[in-house]
Amino acid sequence: MKKRQESQRPDIYTRITGKIVDDLEKGVRPWMRPWHAANTDGRITRPLRHNGLPYSGMNVLLLWSEGMARGFASPMWMTFKQALQLGAAVREGETGTTVVFASRFSKTEADGAGGEVEREIPFLKAYSVFNVEQIDRLPDDYYLPGAPVRDPIERVEEADRFFQNTGAVIRHGGNEAFFLPGADIIQMPPLPAFKDVASYYATLSHEATHWTAPSNRVGRDLSRYSKDKSERAREELIAELGSCFLCADLGITPELEPRPDHASYLEAWLRVLSGDKRAIFQAAAHAQRAVAYLHGLQPAAFEAREAA
Repeated sequence: MKKRQESQRPDIYTRITGKIVDDLEKGVRPWMRPWHAANTDGRITRPLRHNGLPYSGMNVLLLWSEGMARGFASPMWMTFKQALQLGAAVREGETGTTVVFASRFSKTEADGAGGEVEREIPFLKAYSVFNVEQIDRLPDDYYLPGAPVRDPIERVEEADRFFQNTGAVIRHGGNEAFFLPGADIIQMPPLPAFKDVASYYATLSHEATHWTAPSNRVGRDLSRYSKDKSERAREELIAELGSCFLCADLGITPELEPRPDHASYLEAWLRVLSGDKRAIFQAAAHAQRAVAYLHGLQPAAFEAREAA
């Protein structure tokens, strides 16, 4: 079983990374696809499991991409078995979409001194899910339209509260947005510099993802950010994915066109992903941790933890 897991692992990484590299070579950032569809303002959410809980990390990218490619309007997905348990059935001829599950197994190895040590080895397990639009006889509520689109003003107000609750120091001025690790501040252009209020918060979500990096938050090493182009590209990919996840959660549209200071990252991401088949998985995992940290700073999250 372990040998099978180890032999499958590179195939999963290579296959999924290859699809993303193909898109990037065409100038397409696949994680931005949902927002390029017509009439999606405020409607984009994370993909949902059969129980309504959102997917996270790499699976968000996989299901967004496949949902757009196949034209699915519903964000909900489930396994073949879950459909059967609900008294439903996947239609004949339908093909599933790959999602992944990260886990670890233990392996005993010689320690070089005549003894043995247990080593934890990470691996990915791939399995298939189906969109509810591929499934017949589900309970009626699975086919109901999603939640109504919230009023744009309410969404902006929610985003404003969200970033205030993080406690991040946000200063305004100049014409560039960036995070200063040494001073621990987010610098933003003034609101009138943006085409609309949502664009301001979309940019802030990117910088807030950078803001999570210090060791007293999630702990991503930014020490080589200004010295190593590869490390900078990796961190910017994390921030871009984090911004997409957060924008979906807040109901706002991310930065659809790269900012002038980010335009060069497409080529850098291609180099990183082409040379490291795990890079996109690692970036998505880091982005997920960053967004989860930001959500954890919200009062509702604190109240939920206290109640538990």
